[in-house]
Amino acid sequence: SFCMIQLFNINTHTIDTSEFSNLLHDEVVIELENKFAQYVGAKYACSVNSATNAIFLSMLNKNTIVSIPSMIPPVVANAIITSGNEVRFHDDVDWVGHSYVLHEFEDYKIVDSAQKLEPNQFMQECNPNDLMMFSFYPTKPLGGSDGGMIVTDDYEKYKWFKSAVLNGMTYANNNWERGISFPGYKFYMSSIQAKIIMNNFENFDKKIRSLGSLVDIYNKELGYENTSNHLYRIEVLDNEKFIKSMKRVGIICGIHYSALHQNSIYNNDRQFLRLPNTERLQKRTVSLPMNENLSFNETEYIIDKVKENI
Repeated sequence: SFCMIQLFNINTHTIDTSEFSNLLHDEVVIELENKFAQYVGAKYACSVNSATNAIFLSMLNKNTIVSIPSMIPPVVANAIITSGNEVRFHDDVDWVGHSYVLHEFEDYKIVDSAQKLEPNQFMQECNPNDLMMFSFYPTKPLGGSDGGMIVTDDYEKYKWFKSAVLNGMTYANNNWERGISFPGYKFYMSSIQAKIIMNNFENFDKKIRSLGSLVDIYNKELGYENTSNHLYRIEVLDNEKFIKSMKRVGIICGIHYSALHQNSIYNNDRQFLRLPNTERLQKRTVSLPMNENLSFNETEYIIDKVKENI
């Protein structure tokens, strides 16, 4: 039977919901927050039902102009706009698969690290009062059934996020004991989301080692010096044509990402904004399978087919 080689491996899980007293706010959520904070070297971690909502909350009512790469998932621009800000685009095409600074305020910055997760990363890339965001979207390095995390060493910011995601309430075990601090959002992470992420966390270091080896093999065979453990991007002459040819031989590839500044939804004056790197690369960038379950033969097969099609 012919089996397609997938872009990412998404683990399947069987969750026994009887182990939760409440499907929403069980101990497993707190466990995940503590484990995650420790892993990235931050004091506090607030879980969210999606990384998009983490960005939304971090930019809420800031009433500012935020400059982001044009080559980015649309959800980032959406979260900035829906939280009451304006978006501008710049020509960074190298951030993809890594972290980048979403915005710098006078006294702290926000780092979007949805595509990167490494030990002690908060300590290495941030100051204590900064915010760093991560994503547990199924295809991400530490995937789940979606979800996000905001980490910081700043207790006041952390406390606000913990209330904001829980309808603006102060946290207490029983909902009738919670006070309301402000009208907040229903953005908290559910127990099921947290449980799947915790399951994947157990094999995370092993997965990253496998992906690291795969990147080394791709680099050696294809002549790149890529370092992301999430996306392996190469340049081809025509990415849509390349993706179709690869799919015909059973290999799924992806495009990360198209240029948002050329979309009239985000940019009315798009004929005046020229971002040459993004415009060139959006037709040429292709992501190869980053799947930790690839066999040696499958990896060789992918490399052969890439060489035939570039």
